[in-house]
Amino acid sequence: MSIPLAVLESITDASGVALRIEALLPIGVRHRQLRVRTLILGMLLTLASRRPAFLTEAHAALIALPEPEQARLGVTEEWKHGPHQLTYRQAEYTFGLVVKALAKDQPNGAPSGQLASVCDDLLEASIPAQHKDASTALAVDWTDVETFARPPRHGSTQCADPEAAWGHRNSNLPGPRGEMFFGYYLSAATMTTEENGPAVPELARRMTVCSCRLDPPRALAAVLLQMAAAGIALGDVLGDSGYAHRDAAAWAIPLRKAGAQLVQDLHPHDRGPQGTHHGAIIANGNLYCPATPAPLLQLGPLPPGTPPGQVTTHDQQTGELARHKLGRITSDDSDGYHRVMCPAVMDKIRCPLRPASMTLSRDRPEVLTPPQNPPACCHQQTITVPPEVAAKTRQKHDYPSPAHRRSYARRTSSERTFSTIKDPATTSIARGWCRLTGLSPITLWLACLLAIRNQRILTAFDARQADNARRAAAGLPPNTRSRRRKTLTSLTVPP
Repeated sequence: MSIPLAVLESITDASGVALRIEALLPIGVRHRQLRVRTLILGMLLTLASRRPAFLTEAHAALIALPEPEQARLGVTEEWKHGPHQLTYRQAEYTFGLVVKALAKDQPNGAPSGQLASVCDDLLEASIPAQHKDASTALAVDWTDVETFARPPRHGSTQCADPEAAWGHRNSNLPGPRGEMFFGYYLSAATMTTEENGPAVPELARRMTVCSCRLDPPRALAAVLLQMAAAGIALGDVLGDSGYAHRDAAAWAIPLRKAGAQLVQDLHPHDRGPQGTHHGAIIANGNLYCPATPAPLLQLGPLPPGTPPGQVTTHDQQTGELARHKLGRITSDDSDGYHRVMCPAVMDKIRCPLRPASMTLSRDRPEVLTPPQNPPACCHQQTITVPPEVAAKTRQKHDYPSPAHRRSYARRTSSERTFSTIKDPATTSIARGWCRLTGLSPITLWLACLLAIRNQRILTAFDARQADNARRAAAGLPPNTRSRRRKTLTSLTVPP
């Protein structure tokens, strides 16, 4: 798919990054032919043509433009002895100035504030106005970006990319499930549908790159908080157990304070009972009655491909567990405190310690052996829950309920974001895709790549919506893709 030059120019101009970077560059004695705006357009043209992130390719994309466009963009200028076309050395020089202006004076493996702002503005400009408020839900994840530099030799620490470090990535290939790589972590936040909401294009809203020495959830949390500070509302934030297992002060607490509602998978070490609060059992982000059956507290998520019968049984058990949960009766105050009420007082279970609950119908669970020395949660109507209780595991839906399972299924949007930039048939960010070393040049190229990817997603989404509208007008159902599965029997049958 070819993206028109006018679209790329509108993204560059709407972001305002070219003028901002230009103001950071030194004023030399001689006139610099290549402007930052034209350089960014060359990078976008390169990636739109599915070419690798080489400066030679950006230079080739610019000099391949029609002559009027070259003259307008400054690729060709009138010099003393006639017209002069941009050279690769000039492209390399301007790109070096940009990288130096956006890099930190003391590199530490994280992007500078200027570079982070450039990435944010480029991605925001790549999202049309009609889609900016289509959804506040974000699916987050991180992936590996291998540097072109060779890792340090054994027993040494010096290499061509000093900010890169050894990291771990999962592999679906036969053999070990994981392997080591030398490079960076790319984190991205992708727009996804609201719960029970209409379809939206899965656009990359924010991204960041950091050295493998740093923690990617902490790096992305800072970007999302900056996004909220800019006035863009945070809704559901869907992440896997790699985010949920982090220290609450690094991920859950700041995002929750910024208005986000977490929907995440819990790490196996965080599942089940994790202590008590005033006698109530802390489990899976909630408080439960002390008499809750132990097998219900040990419920975990369903594995893929679970038979329907087992799904029904699991859902019944999670429904039984929800009846033993202490119900929230207030929202968080300014300090993060809230109050919860005994499930027997809320008429969800029958308990001898609450005589009024024993008049309820017997279709509710009944506590047969109440505590001999009732704790505060049993003899008080309500208890106060401070913000540090279940701060890491508290989330929007009860874990692992059907509502949580349906909501968490939207997290695959982040997986599709990375699959589109790792497809060997189109654009692959494998080692050698970018032969520049250092955090700043790699981050700038990746920001441009995600901006181009957003345009491809928009084109495909608009075409799909138009086709669905056409089929609806003709009285036909929406076109759903069916996956055919070939069996060994079908392959062995002679034609």
